[in-house]
Amino acid sequence: MPWNKHDYPVSMKNLEPRVRNKAVEIANALLEEGYEEGRAIAIGTAQAEKWNEDHPAGEEGQSKHASGHSDDERDEHTGKTSRTRSGRGGDADVHVVTHQDGWALKVEGKDKPLSTFGSKKEAMDEAEDYASKHDVHAIVHGKDGKIESNRSYS
Repeated sequence: MPWNKHDYPVSMKNLEPRVRNKAVEIANALLEEGYEEGRAIAIGTAQAEKWNEDHPAGEEGQSKHASGHSDDERDEHTGKTSRTRSGRGGDADVHVVTHQDGWALKVEGKDKPLSTFGSKKEAMDEAEDYASKHDVHAIVHGKDGKIESNRSYS
């Protein structure tokens, strides 16, 4: 069931309204993409808090859709793709998640994994390397889909 600014997960009750509304928006989008509810809440909350740091209240001139977030946009100068829910380098964060082949490294917002691994350790090592090179967060999920760690490698 989609949440709104009056009906949202209990875990979001202590967020300031601006951050909570963004967390609800992100979590709803993740639910639509097929994420498990608990995972959508955790990612939505973490990304909303990051968004709040990167977009202080009162900041104008942001190009956004009616939903409040940008779609993938390609920078015409660098050719890089950036997303609203991204690391400081403009690239999307990377996630270590379970996969039919064991574990996978997935870029946030993409359906297809970058690579798959037989062990979680291999996936985590690759996530750390990727996050360091792209100045993004490496978000590690457990077998249940819940976030176990969220680290910045800058």
